[in-house]
Amino acid sequence: MSGLQKADINKQQWEEAEFPIVCETCLGDNPYVRMICSRPFTVFRWLPGTNMRYKKTEICQVCAKLKNVCQTCVLDLQYGIPVQVRDEALNRHSEAPNTDVNRQYYAQNIAGKTEDEKSSYDPGKLNPSSRDILRRLARTEPYYKRNRPHICSFFVKGECTRGSACPFRHELPGDSELAQQNIKDRYYGQNDPVAIKMMSKMRHMTSGLTPPEDKTVTSLFVTGVEETITDMDLREYFSQYGQLKSVVVVHKSKCAFINFATREAAEIAAQRIADAGLSLKGQVLRATWGKARPQGPNSDKKQKGNDG
Repeated sequence: MSGLQKADINKQQWEEAEFPIVCETCLGDNPYVRMICSRPFTVFRWLPGTNMRYKKTEICQVCAKLKNVCQTCVLDLQYGIPVQVRDEALNRHSEAPNTDVNRQYYAQNIAGKTEDEKSSYDPGKLNPSSRDILRRLARTEPYYKRNRPHICSFFVKGECTRGSACPFRHELPGDSELAQQNIKDRYYGQNDPVAIKMMSKMRHMTSGLTPPEDKTVTSLFVTGVEETITDMDLREYFSQYGQLKSVVVVHKSKCAFINFATREAAEIAAQRIADAGLSLKGQVLRATWGKARPQGPNSDKKQKGNDG
């Protein structure tokens, strides 16, 4: 059969595949799949489970490998998040061209590479900060609700007469913005409403780093400090943002107080941590604004005694 396909000039650029690149969610808990061939690439179609809608591959395997995404939902295979969110966390931009001719040429070059070559999204290349952000946003379990049937448009208009026999969901739509998403925007990571919502949630998670109104506060409170992280480790990391007044580490409570000499330096450090996260020696730390911790209960008295 493959020899006949190669003989056809219109099929010479077809990909040959026996199974799609899909995530566990889209594959579903039903091991039986049904496949349908179509142009310009092999399209797979299957029923992921009971009372679910049929799923099919939306993009070819070359495009899926290029972005390291599922062929069906076009979400990242490892983290289960939109491309726009992943690339934002990694601070990278897509190398794939958008025009048809350039995209075809680029895809042919990618398809010609050996299978042993690692993807540009190799998790081993991530820095600790990016790994922390992706870890917090990643979906750890399959989300099978994504495979449910679409909402019945006739029910929304109050015109559906099929009742329980209707193969679509009888409920009113929720967020109207999320209903406007499309495969193209999701693949290229542009104007994806789901990604925008997730990034907004990420900013909300780091709201503890919003500068307080009290301008006298110039300290950050860091938690998750294990004994392997020393005073010098914290000094070396935070000194890149400005002059430090003091660093107090309390290993018993697994916390530390980072006191900056200026408010500007503290805000720069807080903004950087909010954008990229905080990780030292492979350990993920959390930081919030705090107040400068006194060095001791009698520090003021000792200072006065020394002055006298």
